Amino acid sequence: MTELHDLTALELWQAMQEREVSPSEVAAHYLERIERLDPGLGAFVTVTADAAAARAREVEESVPRTAPLWGLPFGDKDLWQRAGVRTGFGSRAFAGYVSETSDEIVETLDAAGGVSLGKTNAPEFGLPAYTESLAADPARNPWDTSLGSGGSSGGAAVAVAAGLLPFAPGSDGGGSVRIPAAATGLVGLKPSRGLVPAGSGVASLGGLVVAGPLARTVADAAFLLDGMIARVHGRIDHHYTLRAPEDDEGPFLGDAVRGEGRFQIGVMTSSAWDDAYDIRVSPEARSALDEAVTALAALDHGVEEFALEPDPSYAPAFRTIWQAGAAGIPVEGEREELLEPLTRWLLRRGRGISARELAEALAALSAYERSLIRQFAGYDAVLTPSLALTPRPLGWFDQEDGERNFAQQVEYTPFTSMINVSGLPAITLPVSMATSTSATAGLPMGVQLIGRPGGERVLLALGRQLERRFRWELRHPPQW
Repeated sequence: MTELHDLTALELWQAMQEREVSPSEVAAHYLERIERLDPGLGAFVTVTADAAAARAREVEESVPRTAPLWGLPFGDKDLWQRAGVRTGFGSRAFAGYVSETSDEIVETLDAAGGVSLGKTNAPEFGLPAYTESLAADPARNPWDTSLGSGGSSGGAAVAVAAGLLPFAPGSDGGGSVRIPAAATGLVGLKPSRGLVPAGSGVASLGGLVVAGPLARTVADAAFLLDGMIARVHGRIDHHYTLRAPEDDEGPFLGDAVRGEGRFQIGVMTSSAWDDAYDIRVSPEARSALDEAVTALAALDHGVEEFALEPDPSYAPAFRTIWQAGAAGIPVEGEREELLEPLTRWLLRRGRGISARELAEALAALSAYERSLIRQFAGYDAVLTPSLALTPRPLGWFDQEDGERNFAQQVEYTPFTSMINVSGLPAITLPVSMATSTSATAGLPMGVQLIGRPGGERVLLALGRQLERRFRWELRHPPQW
């Protein structure tokens, strides 16, 4: 018998629209699964069961059914503030902190008719590409709980992969939606800079951090993206003069459902980090890429391999921005000892950066943005591995040496941060299950498609075509 958590988010929404099930029943079903299963997974750091039940009743009684996410459960990433709910930012330094106001992305999801079930696990201030903070249990990969889920939207990914949520919003400043999606066998979409008004990236240092969806299917990712955009009279209600290219074609869901078009696709295994670190693409990652290339060629897309132009300015500039971003963490004096070693290293390095160094780094990344867009201009989309390595074991990242930790993160995730720097959209797709060794057999492996500025529709169409081919929506972690 099909249970509610077996349905896609779109199927669940349709069932509620047709009154086959109510938002209260849906919330209760997922809350029961969280209570029973999450202690072994670490997807949530706070569960707001009473507030969720009250919110579900409110949706039933007073929110129009036309709301784009009407009655659908989600989780707030623990980097986002919700009034009256504890927000820990993944840090011991903020244990017990409760905000009196909500962040805009939280208000947007509420206005879309969603029902928050609590806070999903995130690493300290969202800085690492793994979710193993000292403030909470690690977010364990449902495919193998000895492995991590990636980060920083690691808890969100675990919740969706294990059927504790139908989909989940996340934020992505260097790959933080795409990395955990790839590690747990999900679709993860990083939108163009400026597309999601409440998580546009425009206000973040270097324009890096945007909000995006994690889901089991391409259609569900598009569905949640539409809810996060919060169109007004069918148009995107931009808050800045700088924005993603104008798009008046309406919701993205249709592109993800139809999956139409033939495109020219570039394929590369080079990255912006190649001049500074020893980047090696694992056999499992290469195999997933080859499977995707074969499938795309069989679908009559043009496929052409190419390599990035070397650029030694990227690595030091990005490191400077990452450290400068940590400099503003509101922790001073003795409270710094509550921070984790990586965060302290980033914070102290960041506070030592001069204004001139920061300006030079920003200028270098701006130049890199233009260079990357120029290099990609001959293609409708560019295909890379999602990750260079298979999901990492818990405890694999060095917890004491900041330099070594940063290098490990780059070696694991070399293909993601340059897309944040460029502001381009990208989607990770779980095309493969690793089979090369007994240690990695059965682990999801993904590929990343990068689009042109404002090119989400092409990515969703391509993603749907590959989804029809690989049928990843039928895969589920064995124990969950």
